[in-house]
Amino acid sequence: MIRLGVNIDHVATLREVRKSRYPDIVEAMFLCERGGADQITVHLREDRRHIQEEDLDRLLLAGRLPINLEMAFIPEMLRKAKAWKPFSVTLVPERREEMTTESGLNLKRLRSRPALLLKLQKICRTYAFIDPDPEQVRLAHELGFEGIEFHTGPYSHAFEKALRGRADLPFRRELERLNAAAAMSEDYSLEVKAGHGLTLQNVQGLLNLPSLMEVNIGHSIVCRALLLGLEAAVREMKEALKF
Repeated sequence: MIRLGVNIDHVATLREVRKSRYPDIVEAMFLCERGGADQITVHLREDRRHIQEEDLDRLLLAGRLPINLEMAFIPEMLRKAKAWKPFSVTLVPERREEMTTESGLNLKRLRSRPALLLKLQKICRTYAFIDPDPEQVRLAHELGFEGIEFHTGPYSHAFEKALRGRADLPFRRELERLNAAAAMSEDYSLEVKAGHGLTLQNVQGLLNLPSLMEVNIGHSIVCRALLLGLEAAVREMKEALKF
């Protein structure tokens, strides 16, 4: 079965609206575990808009599920990753003015700092969040990443348009891009993951991607949790990942 990483950034977002102590991030992890999650994903952003350093400390101390840390490739975050030693790190692009991650990481920018990247790769499993682009897949292989996570935002947007009967061709094109990039990743022996904008409905279209081993989903699960509860929302998504 495809692994489910649950991104709990938006649990912290609700807490930070009031700067309160709830909802509790560790309790959220326990509920995700009970729902069948395979790991917890968090993004420690430069502006600390949701996840805080204390959250990582507490999640790692609880030790209930592997922690996948999304982070920018900057010296500050490299130092924190070295101290925390999470199960895995996923390098993502980051801009302060964006509402959420808008594109994949351009791995060309990492080629000038191979020593820093190698240090990170010696600490934990290291992945790159990239667009389904052949050049980026090739660079991920050349730079020694354990695997890649495909940015599925364009796929998700195209799915919504197709669902409303507005345009089916962009959806098919995005799915073809993902399939081709995943097949290329398989040839390079890169682990294949996917994430961003995935829902109960559109994740079904990705289940046959070559060598897809994991999806990371946050926003749609937290939204469902408002109606069903977090444990049930996670369990529902886990069921949707079955072939």
